Amino acid sequence: MTIIKQREQPAGAVRGELKLASVLGHNALPTVLIIVLNWNGKEDTVECLESLNHISYPNYEVIVVDNGSTDDSVEQLKARYPEIKVIENQENLGFGEGYNVGIRTALQENTEYVLLLNNDTIVDPRFLDELTNVAELDPRVGFAGPKIYFYDNDGRGRRDRINGAGTKLSMWTGRVWHVGENEIDSGQYDQVRLVDYVIGACLLVKTRVVTEIGLLDPKFFTYWEDVDWCYRGCNAGYTSVYIPQAKIWHKYGASSGGAPNIYYLIRNRFWFMRRNALKRQYFTFLLRFFLYEFVFQCRDFLRQKDFDSIKTSCKAVFDGLAQREIA
Repeated sequence: MTIIKQREQPAGAVRGELKLASVLGHNALPTVLIIVLNWNGKEDTVECLESLNHISYPNYEVIVVDNGSTDDSVEQLKARYPEIKVIENQENLGFGEGYNVGIRTALQENTEYVLLLNNDTIVDPRFLDELTNVAELDPRVGFAGPKIYFYDNDGRGRRDRINGAGTKLSMWTGRVWHVGENEIDSGQYDQVRLVDYVIGACLLVKTRVVTEIGLLDPKFFTYWEDVDWCYRGCNAGYTSVYIPQAKIWHKYGASSGGAPNIYYLIRNRFWFMRRNALKRQYFTFLLRFFLYEFVFQCRDFLRQKDFDSIKTSCKAVFDGLAQREIA
């Protein structure tokens, strides 16, 4: 049975197949290294680690990569979780290289899977069982991701509003979006299906895929590196799969915001399109961006008298077109 054939099946039929994996012994289950990236976010990281303490999947290890925190995150985490390995980076290496530090550990230990997990998430106890069960069904599956909910979207503890139920990518407009974002979950996205990429907030990847296509590209620093990684995997013949029975909750934007967001989102979008789009796709993207998106974006910033964001956007466009990194 393959994921391709499952694509149009009802969720119940898929889950019927997955029961086969639950009878396997622990030694038969693939090994998973869970990498949690921390940057000045010890409270979120503790809550994330506490949720991982309750997962049902038995064959895993957790490591924390600290990305040059300037608070007392490292000391607090080591004291509270002496059994967890904490890798200390001397500076903030960004999302991609921060996780790469942990991924290299997985490659050295011959772990079969790596799970990238944002520190501002909490997980369902069975999320890893569901992810690995589906990933093991088909050797072509390279990347797998869960259904992601907002942690507390309305401030009243609501946990059924969707952050992402899979993803889509347009190579003509350079747009990416989360399927079902802000919708209340009523079972409308409960089928396992192929997606264009897996959201980096929770991304399961086979280490043999990493060995073949390489690590996350550290030049992106933050944003678009997950899209680029999955796209490279697709070009190598691997698929990305959305698995709704695996569930996590995400404090969306807890560790980001402001002008750096604007810069990296714009610059890295240009980088990705320049690297991966066909010439006619890239030309169409440029036309739409400059004749439509950029005009309206700058207009909105002008109305808010947010001149710093206009300056940042212009620099991001220039650096994106020139393929420049920050000096």
